[in-house]
Amino acid sequence: MMKRGIVIDREAQMIGVYILDTGETYRGFPRKKVLKKTKIYAGDFVLGEIVDKNTFTIEDIEKRKNFLKRPPVANVDKVMIVSTIKFPDFDNFLVDNLLVVYEYLKSDPIIVFNKIDLLDEEGLKELKRWEKIYTDAGYDVLKVSASTGEGIDKLTDYLAGTISVFAGASGVGKSSILSKLIGVELETGEISKKLKRGRHTTTGVKLFPFGDKSFVGDTPGFSSVDALYFLDKRDIRNYFREFLRYSCKFPNCMHINEPGCEVKLAVEKGEISEERYRSYLKIIKDEN
Repeated sequence: MMKRGIVIDREAQMIGVYILDTGETYRGFPRKKVLKKTKIYAGDFVLGEIVDKNTFTIEDIEKRKNFLKRPPVANVDKVMIVSTIKFPDFDNFLVDNLLVVYEYLKSDPIIVFNKIDLLDEEGLKELKRWEKIYTDAGYDVLKVSASTGEGIDKLTDYLAGTISVFAGASGVGKSSILSKLIGVELETGEISKKLKRGRHTTTGVKLFPFGDKSFVGDTPGFSSVDALYFLDKRDIRNYFREFLRYSCKFPNCMHINEPGCEVKLAVEKGEISEERYRSYLKIIKDEN
C-alpha cells in the first residue's frame, strides 16, 4: 500500500524518510524512474511502499512548493532568521539581505532575536528599536533565550504544522534554539571567548520531526549573503515589504533620485526607516 512520507535526512546516498501517518522512519531507496526525473532533497514529500522494517521504496516525488539552494531543502514554509543584538553584534545588512532572498524564494521569513538574557539596559533599548523597525516594515519578530528558555514556548507554537529552517550568521545560537525546541542536545561547538562566536559546526540539512506534523531543520551558519546572486538589481525593490505600500510617479522607479518617488518621501517623513533604506541602497550597490 502506498504511503506518504517526507525526506528528513539526505546525505550522500543516505535518504531518511519519515512516514507521516505513523511517525516511523525508514531508509529510502528511490526507483530509477524517480532519479531520472529529479534529485531528492530534505523536505521533499514522497510516495512509496514499506518493504520491510528498515526499507521504504520511493515511487514518486510530489511537486515542490519551493526550493532553497543554501541549504538544499524543499517545501520550506518559514525561515527563522536568527540574530543577536550582542555576542555577536547585530548585523542588519545581513538580515536585510536574507529577508529579500527568502521572500524571493517564496518562504516566509521571520526574525528571531536570541540571547536576550545577556542584554543590559542599553542592549534592551537597542533590541526594542530594531524590533519596531522590523515590525513597522511588516515582519514578525520573536525574542528568545536558548539559555534560559524564555520565548521558546511562543516559538514552538509559531512553528506548529510547518516545515521550517533556521538561517543567520555563525554564533547567534541556531543550534542551541533547536536543542530547546526538539528536546535533543545538538553540537554547538566551542565558543571563542575572544570573538564571542560559536564555531561553524553544522555541515548539512537534517529535518527534525517536531510536534504534530511539524519539522524544523538546522542549517550551516554564514556571515554574508548577496541578494544580487539570486535576483536582478531592479527586482530588489519588490522584496522590501514597506516599499510596496507606496505608488511612485513612475512604475519603474528605483527609489534613488527619480522625481515623484513616494518611497524617498516616506523615508524623509520617517515612515520608512533610514536603516532599511540604506540597506536597500547598499544591496543594489548605490551608496552615494
